[in-house]
Amino acid sequence: MMKRLIALLLLLALAGCTGTPDGIVAVEKFDLNRYLGTWYEAARIDNWFERGTEQVSATYSLREDGMVKVFNKGYDPAGKKWKTAEGKAKFAGDPSRGALKVSFFGPFYGGYTVFDLDREHYSWALVAGSNRGYLWILSRTPRMEPVLLSRLLMEASAKGFDTTKVIRPRPAMQ
Repeated sequence: MMKRLIALLLLLALAGCTGTPDGIVAVEKFDLNRYLGTWYEAARIDNWFERGTEQVSATYSLREDGMVKVFNKGYDPAGKKWKTAEGKAKFAGDPSRGALKVSFFGPFYGGYTVFDLDREHYSWALVAGSNRGYLWILSRTPRMEPVLLSRLLMEASAKGFDTTKVIRPRPAMQ
């Protein structure tokens, strides 16, 4: 009985993880084909599933079923090994908006909202999870210009993210 109750509570908690934080709006006129490819983590609010990793990248590609393959990779210097995770993503509604749902664990999805983006070159992106405890600043290159990174951190702060919790992991090698 206790196992069923715990499983039910876990399912209820995860069911609420696919949304967008209040006040965060997904970009309009989002072009998935331009977003596909490799992105590097310039900064993030640290989280349990990436803790301790550096040189983090995410590669997005189309799957045969129309969903997006998500391949994350990060180096764990303490364990002296690379950690990888493969998942899938799908749009959380209109595909012209940067609101997706990502899953690394079967039927359980988490929110992935692109709330700002370099519209001209798709060279950087600001991404939120289902709440303000999840923030990623992504770049197409392993190193982001410090002035740009500062501007994006100020934007994230203005949107209510606690940027004092942001870490800047060691960049990936290209």
